[in-house]
Amino acid sequence: MLVTLIALGLAAAEFIPLVARQSFGEPSSALNSWQLIGNASKLLWNAGDLTQPRDPAGTGQLFVIPLGESVVSISNRLEQTGLIRSASTFRAYLLWTGLDTVIQSGTYRLSPAQTGGDIAQILKSTTLTVVNFTVLPGWRLEEIAATLSTSGLEFTQEAFLTAAIAPAISLDLIPAGVSTEGFLFPDTYILSRTTTADQLVSILLKGFTSHLPEETLAAYSGRGLTVYQAVTMASIIQREAVVENEMPLIASVFYNRLVIGMNLQTDPTIQYALGHNLVQGTWWTNPLSLYDLQFDSLYNTYLYPGLPPGPISNPGLAALAAVANPAESPYFYFQARCDRSGLHNFAVTMEQHQKNYCP
Repeated sequence: MLVTLIALGLAAAEFIPLVARQSFGEPSSALNSWQLIGNASKLLWNAGDLTQPRDPAGTGQLFVIPLGESVVSISNRLEQTGLIRSASTFRAYLLWTGLDTVIQSGTYRLSPAQTGGDIAQILKSTTLTVVNFTVLPGWRLEEIAATLSTSGLEFTQEAFLTAAIAPAISLDLIPAGVSTEGFLFPDTYILSRTTTADQLVSILLKGFTSHLPEETLAAYSGRGLTVYQAVTMASIIQREAVVENEMPLIASVFYNRLVIGMNLQTDPTIQYALGHNLVQGTWWTNPLSLYDLQFDSLYNTYLYPGLPPGPISNPGLAALAAVANPAESPYFYFQARCDRSGLHNFAVTMEQHQKNYCP
């Protein structure tokens, strides 16, 4: 009897995937034997979930897949929004075919009148009509460029950097002859796949102007800053702060230093000047060495007084607002807390500041 059961089991292990191949195509080479049998069984048992639409009379809707979303999450949302019949069967099909590794982030127009199999094929499309493009606060131009290879946009990193360094359109807020660093507003944008590098830069610049209210611009002027200088300070605050609530207090420290002619002495400006660290694989060398602190650049705010020549990153709205409305404080120093919370301890004197050093 045992021998018979084993023989039947072995036969099923070969027969079930064979039948699934005929209906759903060749399986992914990444599947092991147990995964082959498990996914094949689920697909054969629930074939209607893939071959029949959820609602033949359904209408199209936009479905957004952000960068990095898991297959489990995507499948569940497709079922919850009424686009597919079964998340688990859909997921089994993605695993069976290997489509789970090629789903692209972006915005899709899907319909419950499509079958689950059709929708799965659409999600691997390399011809999306629109894509999501995200710029995170604190990114420098090169970090924005690095995301282009997986964005779905059809131009190179080099084309973007050329357009960003020498923009085709001018912005009155940016002095002539300088790059757009600092003015490419961090946000998520829904773009046509055919958007060009020049158009992307234009869209990001318009994002900046549309998000900065007149009262903020007036506040910069009231503090004796041009918009370019204000954005430069905001770009430093963006890199210094981990918690947004601390940004106004960090801004107060920089204002206090500027008032008395004290150097800003902020690490991110040196990191910006140093550029890409091949060993660490980052644009923001950390920690800085004593040798790094002597790096001769106008962006080295340990060596040169005042603000650096221009922004070092593209700041978000909170950092831009902090420059317009800093906290009132007596502080001249701040030091990251030793608990890795991202918060800082602030001090009035160097003696107090030294006591905040981590052991």
